[in-house]
Amino acid sequence: MVMLSGGALAETIKVGVIGPFSGPFAIQGKNFKAGIDAYQALHGSKAGNDDIQIIYRDVPQADPAQSKALAQELVVKEGVQYLAGFYFTPDAMAVTPLLKQANVPLVVMNAATSVIVTKSPLVVRTSFTTWQTSAPMAKVAKERGARKAITVVSDYGPGVDAENAFKTSFTGVGGEVVGTIRMPLSTNDFSPIMQRVKDSGADTLFAFLPSGPTTLGFVKAYNENGLAKAGVKLLAPGDLTQESDLPALGQAAEGLLTTFHYAVSHDSAENKKFVEAARKAIGNPSELSFPAVGAYDGMHVIYKMIEATAGKQDAQKAVDAVKGLAWESPRGPVSIDPESRHITQNIYLREVAKAEDGSYYNKEIATFEKQGDPGLAASK
Repeated sequence: MVMLSGGALAETIKVGVIGPFSGPFAIQGKNFKAGIDAYQALHGSKAGNDDIQIIYRDVPQADPAQSKALAQELVVKEGVQYLAGFYFTPDAMAVTPLLKQANVPLVVMNAATSVIVTKSPLVVRTSFTTWQTSAPMAKVAKERGARKAITVVSDYGPGVDAENAFKTSFTGVGGEVVGTIRMPLSTNDFSPIMQRVKDSGADTLFAFLPSGPTTLGFVKAYNENGLAKAGVKLLAPGDLTQESDLPALGQAAEGLLTTFHYAVSHDSAENKKFVEAARKAIGNPSELSFPAVGAYDGMHVIYKMIEATAGKQDAQKAVDAVKGLAWESPRGPVSIDPESRHITQNIYLREVAKAEDGSYYNKEIATFEKQGDPGLAASK
């Protein structure tokens, strides 16, 4: 504790960040850290008079028990006043029962199942939900001539949400869903699934998989099994074409359409500053991807919480202070819905395009403005 002029006391406020910093999803953890580092590089390491210390804990892949244990350790042994991060939904869900007794808010920087924010009044989300990013794609599909669609998703919370979002929205605009396939998260041989898609008679394949190694295999299987040549369109939320995967996907991804809340190529002054700082933090510019912006905005929310509570530990007051908060994010204008504590934001239709230097990027070609989370209404 340090005494400042005027008698104010400066504290060190600890923020515990849980995510995949090793293992197959380590690049997502690197993006969490790059977003946090970028925020502190641009806004300093103090919120009000208080120093901010970030303490990281590693959960290499979805592991609710380990996530809960690490959250308890961070609260009890490290004395963190805020919990944040969480790439996977099951990990975030496991921690929500701890929040009230611990008097600690949880800022979700990625996990994308709608229901998370309903599990505790102390949860705020600065990422997105798969309902939010998937529902607009149904309108895109219909406008581009899709009549019969099949959904293929990873069988866990966000995948089921993506399936339901697309089905509800596509049938709502007059389309027909001729089949649904749910795959175990561990699936890495997609050829049998592509055969089922062929046999379904669908003209459109809507897919959701968590960003990472499996998305590369999925797109490869889509091309190698002749679906692209047969005219079956592949549509997906943007997890399928995250920027860090585009060098490996290469030409196989060119022309793919996705709907998402952020592209590294987003054209704004705020994003240019963010990208420069985040690329410097991550080291390899091609590794920068969407979890970084969720973490960057998560830190903005945490700083506002700390300022509103003058550094004191009061989880409910901290959360109440950011209800309705609006700001200009690197992704565009955003706000925290005062009732759901979920982020309202633009969703962009993007097309994978080839840049002049031969690299590939997500090019924003249309905007769905001020999108909330339709999944919250659907889950009631």
